[in-house]
Amino acid sequence: MGNVRIIDLERSIFESNDEDANRLREELKKSKTFLLNLMSSPGAGKTTTLSQTIARLKDKYRIGVMEADIDSDVDALKIAETGVKAIQLHTGGMCHLDADMTRQGIRALGVEDVDFAVLENVGNLVCPAEFDTGSTKNAMILSVPEGDDKPLKYPLMFSICDVVLINKIDVMPYFNFDLEKCKEYVLMRNPKAKIIPICAKTGEGFDEWIAWLSENIDNAITSSN
Repeated sequence: MGNVRIIDLERSIFESNDEDANRLREELKKSKTFLLNLMSSPGAGKTTTLSQTIARLKDKYRIGVMEADIDSDVDALKIAETGVKAIQLHTGGMCHLDADMTRQGIRALGVEDVDFAVLENVGNLVCPAEFDTGSTKNAMILSVPEGDDKPLKYPLMFSICDVVLINKIDVMPYFNFDLEKCKEYVLMRNPKAKIIPICAKTGEGFDEWIAWLSENIDNAITSSN
């Protein structure tokens, strides 16, 4: 057994990706582009939330969106209707994007005329959380129908996010969802997370979300390299 070389592949893969993600972050910093990695489970309201967000910010910032999915171009077509630059990324069956895949998307999107780039990640609460995409900030959406216990069941997703949007609060009376308990669970996983209850359908809570985004985009644009 002394002649057998043992390689920890999982560690090697993640370490290589983390290094690449840091390089991508530096590239984006130099181009003064803010990249948001937006994650959630399927049906939580990523595309609707993004559409509402674009409507409020497109007159202030140059926006580009990368829609990632296993197949189809449904989401990219919806976002294109908002009037911003949008491309569809097919993952070839993979349930996440890594830094190199994100870089390929960035090159196709082109950031020379983009202040605010969004990566709408594959709908999944597990795999996307495991891979650093090289984004400036991470955000995730938890919808009320999913239940208030998701931070307990998917700890990594909540631990890596800078902001957690709790969406569909308009239907809270019809579900056994304890908002304060959910906030408590999120902060257990990530004491620094900003938690913003919203309704993407009505726009409730969006003022706080837009303020958070605007501050971070402005910081990226005005930062010195």
